[in-house]
Amino acid sequence: MATSHKVLRIGIDVGGTNTDGVILDPSKASEPDKGIVAWHKAPTTTNPSDGIKDALVSMFEQSEVKAEDVACVTIGTTHFVNAVVARDATKLAPVAVIRLCGPFSKHTPPCIDWPDDIKRIVLGHHARVKGGLEVNGNLISDIDEDEIKSECQNIKAKGIKCIVIIGVFSPIDVTYRQEERAANIIEAALPGSHVVLSKEVANLGFLERENAAILNASILPLARKTIRSFQEPMKLLGMQCPVFITQNDGTILTGDAAARLPIRTFSSGPTNSMRGAAYLVQGDTKESLMVVDIGGTTTDVGMLLATGFPRQAAAHSEFAGVRMNFSCPDVKSVGLGGGSIVREDGDSVRIGPDSVGYQIQTKALIFGGDVPTTTDYTVAANSSIAIGDVSRVQHIATEKVQSFSSEVKRMLESVIDTMKTSPDDLPVLLVGGGTIVAPDELEGASRVIKPRYSGVANAIGAAMARVSCVVDTVKSTENGDVKSLLQEVTKDVVQKTIDAGAKKDSVEVVEIETLPLPYISNKSRFIVRAAGDFDLNSVILSQASVPDTNEDHDVDSEAQGVESKSVLQTDDIQSKRPVEHVNIALYRPKVLNRVWYISEADLQWISIGCYILGTGGGGSPYSHMLVMREILRAGGIIRVVNPNDLKDEDLIGCGGGSGSPTVSIEKLQGDEMIEAQNELYGLGLTPKATHIIALEIGGGNGLQGMILGASSNMSIPTVDGDWMGRAYPTKWQTTPVVFAERKTIFCPISMSDGNGNTVVMTKATSDLTVERVFRAGLSQLGSHVGCAEGPVTGAETKRWVVEHTISLSWRIGRAVAKARQSNRIDTVADAIIDEVGGVDSAKVLFRGKIVGVERTLRMGHVYGEVIIEAGDAESTFNGKVKIPFKNENIAALALNDDGTEETMASVPDLISVLDAQNGEAIGTPEYRYGLLVIVLGMTASEKWTSTQRGIDIGGPAGFAMDHIQYKPLGKFVKPLSVIDEFSV
Repeated sequence: MATSHKVLRIGIDVGGTNTDGVILDPSKASEPDKGIVAWHKAPTTTNPSDGIKDALVSMFEQSEVKAEDVACVTIGTTHFVNAVVARDATKLAPVAVIRLCGPFSKHTPPCIDWPDDIKRIVLGHHARVKGGLEVNGNLISDIDEDEIKSECQNIKAKGIKCIVIIGVFSPIDVTYRQEERAANIIEAALPGSHVVLSKEVANLGFLERENAAILNASILPLARKTIRSFQEPMKLLGMQCPVFITQNDGTILTGDAAARLPIRTFSSGPTNSMRGAAYLVQGDTKESLMVVDIGGTTTDVGMLLATGFPRQAAAHSEFAGVRMNFSCPDVKSVGLGGGSIVREDGDSVRIGPDSVGYQIQTKALIFGGDVPTTTDYTVAANSSIAIGDVSRVQHIATEKVQSFSSEVKRMLESVIDTMKTSPDDLPVLLVGGGTIVAPDELEGASRVIKPRYSGVANAIGAAMARVSCVVDTVKSTENGDVKSLLQEVTKDVVQKTIDAGAKKDSVEVVEIETLPLPYISNKSRFIVRAAGDFDLNSVILSQASVPDTNEDHDVDSEAQGVESKSVLQTDDIQSKRPVEHVNIALYRPKVLNRVWYISEADLQWISIGCYILGTGGGGSPYSHMLVMREILRAGGIIRVVNPNDLKDEDLIGCGGGSGSPTVSIEKLQGDEMIEAQNELYGLGLTPKATHIIALEIGGGNGLQGMILGASSNMSIPTVDGDWMGRAYPTKWQTTPVVFAERKTIFCPISMSDGNGNTVVMTKATSDLTVERVFRAGLSQLGSHVGCAEGPVTGAETKRWVVEHTISLSWRIGRAVAKARQSNRIDTVADAIIDEVGGVDSAKVLFRGKIVGVERTLRMGHVYGEVIIEAGDAESTFNGKVKIPFKNENIAALALNDDGTEETMASVPDLISVLDAQNGEAIGTPEYRYGLLVIVLGMTASEKWTSTQRGIDIGGPAGFAMDHIQYKPLGKFVKPLSVIDEFSV
């Protein structure tokens, strides 16, 4: 039965096992059949083009729909991410990486945080050359054409065709266009090469943007072939409508855009399933629910929020162990599908993770094959299921069938429990072609829903994909206020979304972020995203084609087929940060003769703890962790000693980074830290240190003392303590200043920008003066420098130090790792509280969702406030909480109905915001709407709270917030030293 002209939408999902399709009439979405005119499911063909053509022909025959009735075809695929997950060298091209960075990032080379197996396949060459920008848009150095041409010869000699160019702060480079200029040089020197600009792939965050760009480059030849093969059936059938590809957020890409940026499709499979699920149950439920998509090879589980959109992962996403910084749905995958191979093992059975995949109709028992699959055992358990030849599975013993059913139930309940952030039951929505293997009841599910058409939910999600656009720009606020500039950017992004094919009246702004740039006058970064329903009458309905080229022979001729292997060797396609394979309960750190020798497991936990103690500031320790891990892997030794073991005459030096966290995630560390130390001691201004101590334990600087101590230039132990017990925005907010036993603590002092500029200050009238002078210089030196302070004595250290804070970081991080390992993130705050002294020393102040963030810039520091609202289902907390911050969180204020505020906690006590989904800290630059968070309060050291001077310097008055009265959160308990507990 034909329908109205140019109304119908076709969605097709090309999976590793099945190709699904639907023809859908959006105008009939509220009718019982949900507007679904026809649907199709069949095994994926070796050439996806054949499967797509078969799906189209089948659905046209079912419905008598004509090609001219179709407004558009949208295709979703897991093709590219499967190639990465499977580490398939026939589908991943080697990549050369050219960094435009000058002297920076030398300690964190490309793919430093990748799994070794995929790194060996993908990374073919890398080089650091001149180039890069400072955060204010000034040059680190201009690019050198001859230098880039020289690298081109190296790349040519290695036969590499795919090249990534990444420049420091390239996403805000609108003046020098260094990446674009470098690309022109490379394309002229290496005709036919595939050049990827990092700024087109992702935003600020150098390592994560580089990782995404490298993966994108590696699959470019495969993407061009595959997407061209997707478009061919439409041409053969005489269809004149455009072909789109779904991307990670459930919106569309044109074919040519997907061929340039295939990485944007990596999460489209799970997203399509969840969006399709939302479409199928619209009007039936208003609550969040768990979507369990059971395919032929894997089961993907994600949370569908009441808004109809998937719950997003935390600030960073990982695929196949590679960390990237674009938003993706939070999905957990396990090796359970309709084609999973079943093996009998004594009285029990083992399911997967390998699968017969798209060969199920020839290899499964019920279809005449000889491989027992989950579908075979499901039919044996329920002979009423009319699939294949039931007689071929009647030999399976009843007890084995029961054991199989129990194992399926266990696997599904386990992965659902892993995705939950609390033990409460919630609805579970089953979709996908493999839903027949799932039971009708599951532990942890308030009810199990199997809607009609659930087997093709992913195709439905593709058909209903929306249009979106994002504008990410830096604007001057000198002649205009932030509000008016935001309105200007919003208007721009809405128009871009309409121009991209969205209905005008359906466009809504779904994400707004305003980020003042620290230490830069009158500059703010604006990120605004809008989305809208597809306009079937849009003037952009023109098919974007992917050009034919000669270079595609770089990938195996089978590359456009499905996976040649029957198993994806992974337990988690989109994984969390890898956890060391250690038994946390039995693990003992190495402490010999009262010296703690740091291991990789210790390092991971310390890093997590440092960011939590950063109370929103201090910058992410991630890049510092990688530097420190490389030291360990290269055979370096990192030693930590107890401050109580210091001799009075010992000399304890100090060093670390100073400046903007935004800079530290983009301009990765060079030699500025050690250059500052060398300058200080090389001038003979002070005797050399015998030990090193971190300025602050919070954030990246919490690791910096250990990195410096382990360097070949110093090779000295690090003291288990610091001068803050947290992170503070200024040097004068330290415990040595509180004790005031010296006129100045931080003189002599040096700072280096790592780019040939060093400043030394030999004396000053106060530490406040030191701070002011260095802050003024800091803005001229790229807003991030390495500092070295003259040493203090062991006797002074023992009086001033906040003790055992490396130990405290270790304990906090271990608690988070243990909660993750047991899949009980809902208890992570309680576990941390136990480590910092118990309920008298720390407490959960609030739980909820971020509903508002405001930021402004004053004297180089980012001031702002975040608003957190309690969830509807939360019984313990109600209302809203406001957290003002100056780089770090200052206070937690309950907002009363009458407009008044009540102080729940304030500095110097610690206020940390944790991601409720993984237990890790969220820094103030990472605050964004929609994040589910836990606000944790911890009591400060008595070094801060035992005197009025300490409270004045570290409390609200130190942040010019005299209206907030400090009220102790609890009783401080000194952290237990790892050395004292585990010393041998």
